[in-house]
Amino acid sequence: MKPARAGSSLGVSKVNSVEQLDQAMAEAHKHDPKVLVETGIVGREIECAVLGAHVGEPVRTSFPGEITMASQDVDWYDFESKYLDDNAAQLSCPADLPDDVAATVRQIAADTFTALGCEGLSRVDVFVEPDGNVIVNEINTMPGFTPISMYPRMWERTGVPYTELVTTLIELALNRPVGLR
Repeated sequence: MKPARAGSSLGVSKVNSVEQLDQAMAEAHKHDPKVLVETGIVGREIECAVLGAHVGEPVRTSFPGEITMASQDVDWYDFESKYLDDNAAQLSCPADLPDDVAATVRQIAADTFTALGCEGLSRVDVFVEPDGNVIVNEINTMPGFTPISMYPRMWERTGVPYTELVTTLIELALNRPVGLR
């Protein structure tokens, strides 16, 4: 359960029983009057950074990355793990995936970015089910961009240093058509 218009996992709760619904709803409502209830998916959460392109060029995708929690006591990447504990989570990039699944994740990330008409940057989060099926979880159209954020770290591990990434984003913005499209 999560707020419809919040980020950084604020107000998000994993609900494993009917008894947890009221508390999860109340927590989500602290951040937004509109709440989403999603089906739980059994699978690994994989992230893929997407970088827009100049007209006529394909968008680029980073190696897929996976967040793993340092403690068995934390079962998902919540707000505290993202921002309050530097040692709570580790990024594996490239994620340990079969080559065909990694290629599928990258293609789905690029297709999601393109289908939604995104520009500049985004991060597409997917679930990879045990059978290799890939399901889009969400797209972050303004992902974190701090030195510890996953977006620039995935690009760094893909071979695009931070300064080159920033330069590319500035160039894309300067060359972007203006007006209605």
